[in-house]
Amino acid sequence: MRVVVATDRRATLARRDSSEPVRTGARGIDAGHLMEQLVPMVRVLLAESGVTELRAAAVGAAGLATLGDVLRAELPGALRREFGVPAVALAADAVTAYTGALGAHPGAVVAAGTGLIAVGTDLTRWRRADGWGHLLGDCGGGAWIGRAGLEAALRAFDGRPGGSAALLARAEEEFGPMAGLPGRLYPRPDRPAVLASFAPRVAACAEDDPVAAGILREAARHMAESAAAVCPTEGEPQVAFTGGLFRMGEPLLVPLEAELARVLPHARRVPAAGDPLAGALRIAADLAAGTLTLPGDAVMLSVVTPKGD
Repeated sequence: MRVVVATDRRATLARRDSSEPVRTGARGIDAGHLMEQLVPMVRVLLAESGVTELRAAAVGAAGLATLGDVLRAELPGALRREFGVPAVALAADAVTAYTGALGAHPGAVVAAGTGLIAVGTDLTRWRRADGWGHLLGDCGGGAWIGRAGLEAALRAFDGRPGGSAALLARAEEEFGPMAGLPGRLYPRPDRPAVLASFAPRVAACAEDDPVAAGILREAARHMAESAAAVCPTEGEPQVAFTGGLFRMGEPLLVPLEAELARVLPHARRVPAAGDPLAGALRIAADLAAGTLTLPGDAVMLSVVTPKGD
């Protein structure tokens, strides 16, 4: 969790980070547990910054689309009671990633790390593609690339077609003997992150290994297709990437640029202006100023003006 107090979207006064994840349960994201963490952090930030009044708040949360019903119902009122916040925006983390990258410009953003999701808007409605997790989707994300690389390593280990001796060597350096890999990997609760940890090894092999290069080309194709599924078809939309996966550099970015030119010839590729925290700050600042133009809906971005008790 990252919490910031700012006077506007460019002037951060104080910041605190917490590594403790917010609990989820049968009722979805635990609003009470979130407040237990949030309240003391905000109180410290208000004291540090000298701010005495919060005009608006923006909360970006992973899983808001599917696990956020209770959070949407309870959090705005709780923030009003604790801090007198008159307006609260609740946004899916993909929306804060979009807003940080493109602001309020029509277009599409691909956010990729361990997983992958694409979000787009024409400023009348939101669209999303993928983000379905490492078992059913996240195609082209870090876990997807790592899994594909380990599959190629196991093919080489077995002597099957499509294997890569280079990836086999990297996999054995990382995980030990291949015969024991399933037993070490399958039971782990952090399996997506473990798979994603192998993605940089795939990128490191891509220059000299055609199998590794092919995996990254396929990942790029998946990313571009997700971007095309959500990008507006009219006007001059922009496309940006955000997330740690793109630190892999040219082995991924070169084929991705080629795929984007193929599927989105009308869109303009731009660098991301900021990260998801910058997006949340922009949403809060625009909400406070009454200039929020991003489309609202019940799932991706909802604005609540809680009633006082």
